[in-house]
Amino acid sequence: MIRKEAKNMKKVDLIGYSFMLLFLYAATNKLLDFQKFKMELGQSPLLTDYATAIAWLVPSVEILLSVLLYFKRTQLIGLYASFSLMLMFTIYIIIILNFAERIPCSCGGILDQMGWTEHLIFNLSFVLLAVAGIFLHGKFNQDILLRNLNREKLKTRNQE
Repeated sequence: MIRKEAKNMKKVDLIGYSFMLLFLYAATNKLLDFQKFKMELGQSPLLTDYATAIAWLVPSVEILLSVLLYFKRTQLIGLYASFSLMLMFTIYIIIILNFAERIPCSCGGILDQMGWTEHLIFNLSFVLLAVAGIFLHGKFNQDILLRNLNREKLKTRNQE
């Protein structure tokens, strides 16, 4: 049972590290070319009025999520927040693809080289990865709870 728990936690850690890498890479790219990122956000038909605020908010949230994912105590919160952020990014892409006349890209680095379909698949993959991490994290906690309950039952039996 303990070996299985350790495997699940290693998988959760790997998922968390994947998100940390993605978010730190994305935040760094946005901050290194901040003016370009802000300008491209300003060209979005949905985000024009909020471009400056979003330009600061998105990389800040990405860095905060990386910190949450790093620590065991906040890892589950980080996974839920990563799921939410990636889902929002994915919904934004779907809306832009279906309703915008002009499709600006405010991504940086490697993601800038992807087409919108590839970007959508990439985001959906990370949404599913977050779901897997949340499930595995819950499974790990459930296994520990069951083990502790069984231990308590044994103590009670031995005392009788």
